[in-house]
Amino acid sequence: MDSKQSVGLANALKDELHATVTRTSTASPEAVYDLLADLHSHTTWGGTQQSKTYRLLSIEAPESPATVGMEFSTVGADPMGEFQDRSVVTEATPASVFEFVTEARFTTKKGKIADWTNVHRYWIVPTDGGCRVTYTIRVARISALPGRLRPINVPVLS
Repeated sequence: MDSKQSVGLANALKDELHATVTRTSTASPEAVYDLLADLHSHTTWGGTQQSKTYRLLSIEAPESPATVGMEFSTVGADPMGEFQDRSVVTEATPASVFEFVTEARFTTKKGKIADWTNVHRYWIVPTDGGCRVTYTIRVARISALPGRLRPINVPVLS
């Protein structure tokens, strides 16, 4: 599910969208990586610990720690509807980098459908007393921009 597989598919975006968040943690780089590689933990920190309107609801994934090539699927809630995702781990370097590519289908509450291709990447850098985690999401493709998603195609907002 790399960007080459998205070639030829509908893309309503003028340019890719990028977002980055960086946080420090008192946890060791190994502990942070282990949490990311435990795909079932995502339903806690990306699910039950999040808002009821925007969260991961369920995951189907192997029980073992994630490795390159491992596939998993998730269901998520959004204020506008629901996501059904299929992902594959594309990089898994212990205590350093965890990345996966997601092919997502978003269905609005009004029944409109938008297919997305997203790249999620976590960089983990050791610091004194813990680590710094930088998460980036790159939205490479969205097949349609229903409702409130239309404004993200405005260059200043993306």
